[in-house]
Order: sequence, then C-alpha cells, then structure tokens
Amino acid sequence: INGWYYCLALGGADLTSSSGTMTMQVLNAVAQFERDLLIERTQSGLRRAKSEGKTLGRPSVLSEGEKQSVLNDLAEGMSVSALARKFSTSRQTIMRVRSESFSPGSV
Repeated sequence: INGWYYCLALGGADLTSSSGTMTMQVLNAVAQFERDLLIERTQSGLRRAKSEGKTLGRPSVLSEGEKQSVLNDLAEGMSVSALARKFSTSRQTIMRVRSESFSPGSV
C-alpha cells in the first residue's frame, strides 16, 4: 500500500480488503488501550510517591549549604565562572541558584 510493506503475524491478511482494514483497526484499538493503561499506572505511581513524600526528578547538584555559600560569594563580587570552577559545576547551575534566590516565591 503506497510503498509500505506490512509484516504481521496474521496469516497473510489482505490489508486492502474490508476485513484487513477492520483487523488493523482492532489491533490499533488494543494498542491504544495498552498505552492508556500504562499511562494510568505511571500517573498512579507518581501520585503515590508524592503522597509518601518522595522527591521526584534529578537530585540537586548543590546542597542547601553550598547554595548559600554561592549566594554569599556572589554578594562579595565573585564571578559566576569562578564559582562554577570552585564548586565543580556549570555556570548555568550558579546562575540558576542566583535567580532562584530572587524569585517572588522565595521572598
């Protein structure tokens, strides 16, 4: 069909016929159902983990003490690049710490 070759374990079903089209629609419906179940299980697991107080996502590179030290060093005039080298991290991490300290939610 239009340059595509379908290889299915259906015993040579003709996908150009009405029955072949119906077979494909049934298989697509089953695949969509399985995908929806997977999404439901994933969301349920995430909700449970959150309710148990588990932190989600990647761990922070800098501890809270290190973040405070970064802010102190920035206030003393140390450059972002120098701080990134000092804490063995990226400039973006240092800039993120700086911007988080001035965000409206932290005041």
